[in-house]
Amino acid sequence: MLRLGSNSITRANILNSFDINFVQNGGSFDEDSIKTKDPKSFVYQATLGKYKELYAKYGVNDMPLLVADSVVTANGELLRKAKDETDARRMLELQSDNETSVITCMIYKSKDIEIIDISITTYTFSTFNKKDMDRYISSGECFGKAGAIMVEGFCKPYIKEVKGYESCAMGLCIEKLLPFLES
Repeated sequence: MLRLGSNSITRANILNSFDINFVQNGGSFDEDSIKTKDPKSFVYQATLGKYKELYAKYGVNDMPLLVADSVVTANGELLRKAKDETDARRMLELQSDNETSVITCMIYKSKDIEIIDISITTYTFSTFNKKDMDRYISSGECFGKAGAIMVEGFCKPYIKEVKGYESCAMGLCIEKLLPFLES
């Protein structure tokens, strides 16, 4: 059993798909307090901020704590969650027919070990169909997703090449976590 320090349904689904027992307790860390525009630095600072908040609240005496965060970058630009439809469209147009990287940081702490990992999965997308993009934005699925992308949904048919783990792009690099989980 572990404590997932995240409100993400996708991260919970990843743990469920590997039959990992957990309780889910997200925090309220303010990512807007982070000033850096560097994607790697931002995702690390966000994960660390969430971790510190939840570690102070829960500790790890009763169960290990797992905290993760993800950001998206294209052309070196930090792409966070879309604020509105215009922002979502701008981000998707930047990623269309381009390389896009999802950077996920996780911190796992038990009584015995602490792991900090930053993983990157890079996609090369073909050109997004404008009508598909309009439907996706109108559906609202793009909101709450870093970079407004959903590699397991909208973006899937546009993937030309992928380097890295899909789980990393979905918000939790489970392949890197599994060897450390206590039975």
